[in-house]
Parts: sequence; structure tokens; C-alpha cells
Amino acid sequence: MRLVLHELRLFFIALQFFTRVPIPRWVGFEPLWLQHCARHFPLVGLLVGTFSALVLWAALWLWPAGVAVGLAMAAGVWLTGGFHEDGWADTCDGLGGAVSRDKALLIMKDSRIGSYGALGLILMLGLKAAVLVSLVEQDWLLAMTALVWAHCASRAAPVWLIRALPYAGDADHAKAKPLATQASIATLLTALLWVLLLSLGIAWQQPQWLSQLGLAVLAAAVATRAMQAWLNRRLGGYTGDNLGATQQVVELAALLAWLAHV
Repeated sequence: MRLVLHELRLFFIALQFFTRVPIPRWVGFEPLWLQHCARHFPLVGLLVGTFSALVLWAALWLWPAGVAVGLAMAAGVWLTGGFHEDGWADTCDGLGGAVSRDKALLIMKDSRIGSYGALGLILMLGLKAAVLVSLVEQDWLLAMTALVWAHCASRAAPVWLIRALPYAGDADHAKAKPLATQASIATLLTALLWVLLLSLGIAWQQPQWLSQLGLAVLAAAVATRAMQAWLNRRLGGYTGDNLGATQQVVELAALLAWLAHV
């Protein structure tokens, strides 16, 4: 029972860190919990994706696919405070140009958005919207499923990076300082387990989507490894912004995969 309560605490800490959702007072807080709660990042993604999917479903009763998708995406951004999108924009600004490692790290610390960041956000959100509209026009249930799965699976990608790469920035002044320590193998396996459980549930309920699901798993894995290689080459590690950027890239890759075999 004590173990279950501790894991519930860790989930609430992850939920508080990545969303606007209030958590119970009894949860409390210890800095070390923020590092350990990484194992539940995909579960937070599952909830964010479910919230967005429900907004999509409700909006489709009143508006065309394009409007419904826009509202669903806005709901997800509102719930998370644009946390990952901000990391993607900062990463585009820092790594979009041919600058040195130290200069890139300095640029990513700047709260102002530059041309690379603005273009990155426009392209990322535009592509996600285009894919989701196409999925809705084919099968609204498939679109909702893809949205939920992509949110969940993409939250496992940052855990992989935390496990695979060292922290590249100044850990003492990092916004995500408690995350600037390598994740344990148990943390990574737990994060992957959440994705596996969701995937098995989808396969059981909708076996006709196995090809899309398999392609989405492959796309998420390839995108994660590609981000790992890129960050290792440019920075020799990751920053908090890079974790958010990786989530965005993997989410888009997964959505594209769900659409590819429709």
C-alpha cells in the first residue's frame, strides 16, 4: 500500500509539473520526486491526449473538422501551458543556425522568440493540424485514438533522452534541475510500460488498426533516436528545452504514421 501511495504521489508531481491541473494538498513535494516522477510522463500524456480527444469529439458535433481540430489542439496547449511547444521554439532558435555549442545554449536561455523559433512553431502546429484534419475526415475514432496514443508515446521519448544522454546545460541553474540526472533503467522501463499497455488496449479493441499502430511505434522510435543523435552531435547532451522539442517531434512523427496507412 505504501508503494502504491508513493507512485500516486509521483504521478501527481508529474501532473503538476506538466499541466495546469491542481493536485491534492496531501501529496506534498520533495525535489527528488521530480526526478523519479519521469516514469509517469506517458501517463500524463495519456490524460492530456484524452482531454484533447474529448474536445475534438464534442466540437465535431457543432463545427467542421478544421475548427474541431483547432479547438482540440488549443485545449491541449491550454492544459499544458504550451510547455513543450515553448521548448520546441527555443530549440529551433538555438540549433536552427550554424552556431557553436555555447552560443546555442545561450540562445535557448533567452525568453524571446526568434525567426527560427517562430517558423518552427508555425510548421509544427500547422503539420499537426493538417494530419489531424485528414484523420478526422477518414475516421473520427481513429483520429481520437491517434491523438491519445501520440500524446502518451511522445512523453516516453524525453525519458529515453534523460537515460541516454548527459545534461548539456548548467545543472545548477537549470529550470528542470531535478531532471538533470540520468534516469534509472527502472524509470525508463516503467515509462515504456505505460505506452505498451495503451498499445495493447488499442490492439485488443481495434485489431484492424494494427498496421497503423505498428508504424506509429516505429516512427516514434526512429524520431526519438534521431533527436538523440542530433542533440548529442550539437550539444553533447540535452537541456530542458530539448526534452520538450523531442516530445513535439515524436508526437508529430507518430501522427504522421497513423495517417500513412489510412
